[in-house]
Amino acid sequence: MAENQTPLTELLAESSIRLDASASGRDDAIRQTGQALLDAGAIDASYIDAMLERENSVSTYMGEGVAIPHGTLKGKDSVKQDALVLLRFPEPVDWDGNPVSVAVGIAAKGNGHIAILSQLATVLLDPEKAEALRTATSSDQVYALLADEDA
Repeated sequence: MAENQTPLTELLAESSIRLDASASGRDDAIRQTGQALLDAGAIDASYIDAMLERENSVSTYMGEGVAIPHGTLKGKDSVKQDALVLLRFPEPVDWDGNPVSVAVGIAAKGNGHIAILSQLATVLLDPEKAEALRTATSSDQVYALLADEDA
């Protein structure tokens, strides 16, 4: 991990881990992810529109049942502080034809999202870790998976 990088576990409040979410579709899942960032005090409400705008131009589906919705560069002004939220959908959401069980929302000032995305990718692109995240039933399990990357 780079020297000035904030550990993923420090960006994710326990109240921002929602393991029993349910969404009617991709946009609903993105709105809920944005609402969790709003509830965490990380963004202004306008950032949620920037998240939907991003998704309509570039899919944030990563593979392994995981999507990482985040805002456009224009949405940066709506970010109050760097934060992560994690929503797990026991009933997968149709994300443009891909089943998504986990949405990790990112709010970051400046270029912070790039470092966060690269850290997350190492977890999410490992099939075993992605599976563990998709089946996590406690925030402790989520923290343990992310803490491995922080080490």
